[in-house]
Amino acid sequence: MTPERSRALLQADLLTAVTCVNRYVRVALTEAQWIVLVSFVFNEGRTAFVTSTLLRLLNAGDYAAVPGQLVKWNKETINGVLVVNNGLANRRAAEIKLWNSK
Repeated sequence: MTPERSRALLQADLLTAVTCVNRYVRVALTEAQWIVLVSFVFNEGRTAFVTSTLLRLLNAGDYAAVPGQLVKWNKETINGVLVVNNGLANRRAAEIKLWNSK
């Protein structure tokens, strides 16, 4: 993998996340809120976002519900058991902090 190929793949993945947020979010967002959602989609994927309670509540205008929804996405499956992943927990905490920065 060359650095150029790596950059191209990253840009394509980022464009997918940006397009998803722009297409499915139907309420106004601050720049910080938009960045949080792009980060979330980049990490969790389009399908997870589009089918999420987070998006449903947000599109209903419940901005305050988003941090509580984000914090739920901090787990991974290990040997068939859901366990908290510290990296994801840290990522979600950073996203929540940014979401609340307005």
